[in-house]
Amino acid sequence: MSSALDALDEEDRTKALPAPAPEHATAMKAVLTTERFDDRNWIFERKLDGIRCIAIRSGAHARLLSRNDLSMNGRYPEIAAALDAEPCERFAVDGEIVAFEGARTSFARLAQRGQHPVAVFYYVFDVVWLDGYDVRPLPLRARKRLLRSALTYRDGVRLTPHRNEHGTALFEEACRKGWEGLIAKRADSPYTAKRSRDWLKLKCEQGQELIIGGYTAPQGSRTWFGALLLGYYENGKLRYAGKVGTGFDEATLRDLGTRLRERRRETPPFAGASEIRERGVTWAEPELVAQVGFSEWTRAGRLRHPRFLGLREDKSAREVVREG
Repeated sequence: MSSALDALDEEDRTKALPAPAPEHATAMKAVLTTERFDDRNWIFERKLDGIRCIAIRSGAHARLLSRNDLSMNGRYPEIAAALDAEPCERFAVDGEIVAFEGARTSFARLAQRGQHPVAVFYYVFDVVWLDGYDVRPLPLRARKRLLRSALTYRDGVRLTPHRNEHGTALFEEACRKGWEGLIAKRADSPYTAKRSRDWLKLKCEQGQELIIGGYTAPQGSRTWFGALLLGYYENGKLRYAGKVGTGFDEATLRDLGTRLRERRRETPPFAGASEIRERGVTWAEPELVAQVGFSEWTRAGRLRHPRFLGLREDKSAREVVREG
């Protein structure tokens, strides 16, 4: 067995299974919760506001894959180059590519990278394959020990810190500092390629991905469109969640307006579209996914005080459901 795994105790070593490098991104996902708690059987990490990335290397070059298995090497070549320079040549790690606005990670800033240079970092928080072994069956704390020694964490690659207890105090600190929130993880949990309550999302403010199903006409000095009509899937139907008309600069209006015109359709994609009381609507194929921040859901299931943060190129529209 490899020297990296030799650092584990015998019980954990027996759980690691010989396996080829994974071909696809199979990310474990967290469940949103409003619970705040302290528990020594859980670890707590800062929730990062970026793009999920599985990095796989088996040889000279690493592959950066999004949650929906799209290559991101072309978008983040400096991250790929940093992983190519690692002494370890066989690993698959899970993490988040982020950009910073001051001390806060900002998806909106990351989304600006196509318009002007933006520094990015890859914060790694888990390892799923190492030196020819599938390590997903190992408990999380054992995987964390492997992760610390698997990479050297240079040139834009960072190890995500965590705490072993005091989740309530850390959550309060996160919200006070303007972070997005926390991820709580059961310390003995294996890594599973699905959504699991072994990982929990604790958010300081509301925000999630929503599908763009249409847009209103621009008014005044606004160009391209006025507001985006948003929705999410529920039981296979696209449910209307409201509209967002803030958070756009001129470059975003032009880019998004062009994409939406290419996706125009005659009929509304939303179920119960007769309830949408907007004028001058152009419907669009529900393919583009927006990241939207908002204060809360109303009783009618609409967004209150929404703001557009950017497009999510890493998530399929069919995956988008209401989180809270």
